[in-house]
Amino acid sequence: MNLVDSSGWLEYFSDGPSAASFEKALLDSENLIIPTICLYQVFKVVLGERGEGEALQAIALMRQGNVVDLTYEIAIKAAKISLEYKIPMADSIILTTARMHKATIWTMDEDFKDLPAIKYFQKVNS
Repeated sequence: MNLVDSSGWLEYFSDGPSAASFEKALLDSENLIIPTICLYQVFKVVLGERGEGEALQAIALMRQGNVVDLTYEIAIKAAKISLEYKIPMADSIILTTARMHKATIWTMDEDFKDLPAIKYFQKVNS
C-alpha cells in the first residue's frame, strides 16, 4: 500500500519539478490510501490558488484511491505519535494512517524524512 501525502499531491497537480516522482504511487489507485486530512489540505490549497472548480476536480481525482476516514483509533494513536516524534497534528494523522494500513508514505515533507517506510523526495525549487 502507498500513501501520498499532501505535498506529493500538490506537486503532482501543479506539475512541479518532482511531480514524476509521485506518478507511480498515484496511478496505482487500487493500492493507494488517502487520509481525509490530505483531502482537507489539498482542497484548501487548490481552492485558495485556483478556485473551487479546480479544487473539486483535484479531490475527485484523489477519491479514486481508498479514502481513510479519521477514526477514534487513528486520532488517539496519532496524538501519541505526535508527542513521540514531535511532529504536527496532520503529519501524525498521516503517519498513523500509513502504519495502520502498512503503507509507504511518499512525501516531500521534511518531518517524515528520517522515519521508516518513507519515500522522501527533496523539494526542488523551480
